[in-house]
Amino acid sequence: MRCDLHVHSLHSGTLPVAILRHFFLESYSAPKDIYSVLRKRGMDLITLTDHDSINGAEELRRYPEFFVSEEVTCTMPSGTEAHVGVYDITERQHVEINRRRKDMIRLLAYLSEQRLFFTINHVFSSLTGRRNADDYEWFSGYFPAVEARNGQMLQAANEHAADFAWKRCKTQVAGSDAHALGSVGTTYTEVPGARNKEEFFAGLRAGNGRLCGESGGYWKLTRDILLLCGEMMRKDPWTAVLFPLVPLVPAGVAVDYFIDVNFIRRWGAAINGTRNAPKGIIDALPVRQKQLA
Repeated sequence: MRCDLHVHSLHSGTLPVAILRHFFLESYSAPKDIYSVLRKRGMDLITLTDHDSINGAEELRRYPEFFVSEEVTCTMPSGTEAHVGVYDITERQHVEINRRRKDMIRLLAYLSEQRLFFTINHVFSSLTGRRNADDYEWFSGYFPAVEARNGQMLQAANEHAADFAWKRCKTQVAGSDAHALGSVGTTYTEVPGARNKEEFFAGLRAGNGRLCGESGGYWKLTRDILLLCGEMMRKDPWTAVLFPLVPLVPAGVAVDYFIDVNFIRRWGAAINGTRNAPKGIIDALPVRQKQLA
């Protein structure tokens, strides 16, 4: 069975960037459109992982292959921020998770008590801001699974995440982290032989999952942001006044990726050593990643 374990819809809220948060959504993809694309791209199980929200689930509950998930924005003991994927939850669990997400220790205790499957996402990316060495001790000691292939992250970041997980005997998962329909279902987790949701998660816990699909890259992220700009202008025509700024998107993505390159170099060397890191970083930045599945 196949499942893209990291997908965002229009229910993920606004972009957490200065003035952009006032009018730019993280995604403009409707849940029903995501469902259709995922099925067309061969996904057997369907879920959404919106930021701290399960509102998108209402449109998809009628489908037997759908289950409720979310990506939780939580605060580490060090004061840094991390994204945690939590899967196959109830509405009550969602409420309790959000009550605890500002306190990682309480959150981890609850997730473990409820025997939920959860992951730490994009651990070698600057996406959630600064990182602390103690954070990796928490990731190592208390998280059963690591997102080892993210469809928006540079290949080098994914390689370090996979190395981190392998050395610590963690379950590895993959997801597209798609915010635009073009990337939905292009990166996913496969559990051979699983026949239903329960067997899929049992296979993941047993370490039988396979990471499939592509890593991220400069051109891919640039394309997705341009798609988001187009969706924003279609949804809110007044934002067309921002069109003259669109040509700046490639430069903005380049700056973001160079920041991520430095983050990967620093933390990859500190946590995993430098094996394969420079080549992975250099190769991933200018070249669109080929699909590996």
